[in-house]
Amino acid sequence: MSAGVMEQTELTVKSIPSAPVFPISLTEKAAEEVARHVAEQKAAGVAEEFYLRVSVQGGGCSGFKDKLDLDVNYNEKTDLISEQHGVKVVVDKKSALYIAGTTVDFHSDLNARGFRLINPNAKKQCGCGSSYSM
Repeated sequence: MSAGVMEQTELTVKSIPSAPVFPISLTEKAAEEVARHVAEQKAAGVAEEFYLRVSVQGGGCSGFKDKLDLDVNYNEKTDLISEQHGVKVVVDKKSALYIAGTTVDFHSDLNARGFRLINPNAKKQCGCGSSYSM
C-alpha cells in the first residue's frame, strides 16, 4: 500500500439467529416457593431432577386454564426450557402460543396464598377467576 492510498476491504456481516424468547418469566418469590416444593420432593426420594411445568388446558367457564406442575420429564422436541432464579421452567410449544409474556408469581396474604399467573393475552376471566378467554 502506498502513502495516501487506502485499501478498501469489503466486510460481510452475517446476522446471527437469536435464541427464541422464553414465554414465561418467574418472579423470585415464585422461584423460592418452587424450590421449597422441589426440596420436599427430593427429600422424599421422588426424583433428583424436577422442572416447573407451565401449561394451558382447555376448560373452565371461559375456555382456558393455566396449570402448574412439578414434572420429572422434559422433551427437547416438544418443550421449551429456561432456568430462572435456579428453577428449571418447562413449557410445551403449544401452550407457549397462549401464554407468551406470562409472569408466574407467588403471593401470600390474609385472603389467599398461592401461585398466580399473570397472562397479558387473557381478554376476559370467568367470575371465579380460574379460567379465561383470549
